[in-house]
Amino acid sequence: MCTFAVHKTDPYVTGTFKANNPYNTFLLLVYGLLLKLPVFLHPTIPIPQQTDGFLFKTLLAQLAPLGRNVPVIYSFISFIFLYTQAITFNKLANDQRLMQKPNYLAGMAYLLITSLFKEWNVLSAPLIVNTLLIWVWASMSGLYNNKNARSALFNIGIIIGISTFFYFPSIAFAILIIVGLTLTRPFKLAEWLIALLGIITPYYFLLSYVFLADKWKGYKLPGFSVSLPVFYKSYWASAAMIIVLFATVIGIFYVQQNFRRQLVQTRKSWTLVFLYLIVAIFIPFINTAHSFEYWILCAVPLSAFVGSAFLYPQKKWFPLLLHWLMVGFVIAFSYFEQ
Repeated sequence: MCTFAVHKTDPYVTGTFKANNPYNTFLLLVYGLLLKLPVFLHPTIPIPQQTDGFLFKTLLAQLAPLGRNVPVIYSFISFIFLYTQAITFNKLANDQRLMQKPNYLAGMAYLLITSLFKEWNVLSAPLIVNTLLIWVWASMSGLYNNKNARSALFNIGIIIGISTFFYFPSIAFAILIIVGLTLTRPFKLAEWLIALLGIITPYYFLLSYVFLADKWKGYKLPGFSVSLPVFYKSYWASAAMIIVLFATVIGIFYVQQNFRRQLVQTRKSWTLVFLYLIVAIFIPFINTAHSFEYWILCAVPLSAFVGSAFLYPQKKWFPLLLHWLMVGFVIAFSYFEQ
């Protein structure tokens, strides 16, 4: 049986979100709005990229008439996605018992990390795909004791297939299904085939529509190419990357320290988080277009590790210092990079 350590709640921001109080959902909303205020003051009109899927391009086309006159609408939509992703992932992380006790630190970390880079606050295909991948991760984590695994696997496959309609390189997350099945369930060929069928199903309906509507000649399937991704050249952004990397390493250290004390199911969930991060890091290398916004796929798994860095240290000053250092960089980066 797992034994949980008791943490006294301190009056600071990190201490507030260590608690699992319902009003923290509202506080997280206020926290996110304050962090992302520059996004509303300096809205960015998104530009579709070559690897963006037709669903995302259709969305931008529908928003274009309103967006030209009221560009802040893009900022509102981006914030809604980011906030709901933070709340959803935080709840699912608590359900999977990733940390010693339920808290709001993963959600807080997600909003904080995404505030460090302006491209991560722009409405983009990878930002939308994050919503789908959070659900995929949670479903994969729940396969361990799922009696309706075949149905769940088919749904997971469909979601990954649909995600490619927004951002085609997200097909790489099929790796999450392969490794997740290997980790959570004994090998059954039927389950693997059902997952593959789920991925193919959206394409079956798409190609059927293209054929029946006689749009076959003008239709092009999206592609990808292997190339080096684009990194920031700004000193401020480079420093922010170093801070996020440092916080992630600290979080991984504490996760590893508590790994053997956790339930088998929780350990498998953490393994899937780590795999999620590896695949997300790999995806920008298979883009035909280069933009820092594609790295936002790393933000979800990173927030789990950074949340651990805020929770586990015994010295209260360390998470407090780390938090305000990151907030300081959000302010500085917003000021110098606009």
